[in-house]
Amino acid sequence: MAEPALSPRLAVSVQEADFDVAALQQQLLAGAREEGAVATFTGYVRAAGARQAVATMELEYYPGMTERSIEGILQEAAGRWPLLAASVVHRVGRLRAGDRIVWVGVASAHRAAAFSACEFLMDYLKDRAPFWKKEIGPDGPHWVEARSEDNARAARWKDPAG
Repeated sequence: MAEPALSPRLAVSVQEADFDVAALQQQLLAGAREEGAVATFTGYVRAAGARQAVATMELEYYPGMTERSIEGILQEAAGRWPLLAASVVHRVGRLRAGDRIVWVGVASAHRAAAFSACEFLMDYLKDRAPFWKKEIGPDGPHWVEARSEDNARAARWKDPAG
């Protein structure tokens, strides 16, 4: 397990409002000078779901519980890699196909840690974070089931070597 030189700055936001990717990266870097790498991921609502075309998606969550769950995932990443900062922004409410839905950002002194931690965070968000998604398309509403591919991606991180 890697130990960070400083306590990393960790942030979580679950919100209805859209977000500005450039502003989030600036916040991620605020005040630190040790960064050698920043890795980010931005996810979008796909226009094609597993069952039908998707016009909109509704995301539900439990306020408080969801944020605590994501904070735990961030803490786990900070315990595995020498992070300087990590942030997750996840939208809820009604989103249209093509809208931004999630942003993950990680700053570290080294690229390998930044890449790995960013991928770990996204995999664990898909597998562990308590969100409920309903796709709405021409055939009506349909709740999105957990995907075995997402579970498998998260399971590979159980080995500390990742």
